[in-house]
Amino acid sequence: VQLQASGGGLVQPGGSLRLSCAASGSNFSIKTLAWYRQAPGKTRELVASISEGGNTNYVYSVKGRFTISGDNAKNTVYLQMNSLKPEDTAVYYCNAVIFTFSAGLRDYWGQGTLVTVSS
Repeated sequence: VQLQASGGGLVQPGGSLRLSCAASGSNFSIKTLAWYRQAPGKTRELVASISEGGNTNYVYSVKGRFTISGDNAKNTVYLQMNSLKPEDTAVYYCNAVIFTFSAGLRDYWGQGTLVTVSS
């Protein structure tokens, strides 16, 4: 299974971006999808997650501004980011907990996508 992230870029404060992450492979079942981020000099933090049942969680700093959603048919997770702030600048990583018969239940990571919020 592979995760392919896209959608990062440079945006002005107050602007919006949408990140996408698509899972590809065969014979897999996605249990949880999430977005993490890592700012320069900081540890990686969980930004938002969505469970197989559609339950979502957000880190406090993005509540009301970011929305995580999933498209089961496309095996894709999105992160809609609105009202972006300079402190949202980071490399964003998608993560999935996926079950396959060959590997069982394990974490998969996409490549990072850089989000820069600056005027």
